[in-house]
Amino acid sequence: MIAIPLQSIPAQAFNVSLGGQSCRISLYQKGDFFFMDLTANNVTVVQGRMVLNSVWIVRYAYLGLVGDLVMFDTMGANDSPTYDGLGARYQLYYLTPDELAARIAS
Repeated sequence: MIAIPLQSIPAQAFNVSLGGQSCRISLYQKGDFFFMDLTANNVTVVQGRMVLNSVWIVRYAYLGLVGDLVMFDTMGANDSPTYDGLGARYQLYYLTPDELAARIAS
């Protein structure tokens, strides 16, 4: 599991290598919720996906990401992250397919 550093701002976009894939992640707040756009190797994987505590973001391998992303509330169980807690209270993680399989099996 790899922690992806975030800034505590309402909108951010950055490039990161995940599982050998060149990814572009955009996180942005609309109203009370955060959303994500994700590309892997210049192909859109998800767009406008709501980011919720402990909910897999990609969910389906056929969308084109090897592995998956998830955000955890490390200080509670707030369903919807807030920008002022990004990178501290709310942590974004990348899991490889093997890590996903182990989590599902347990």
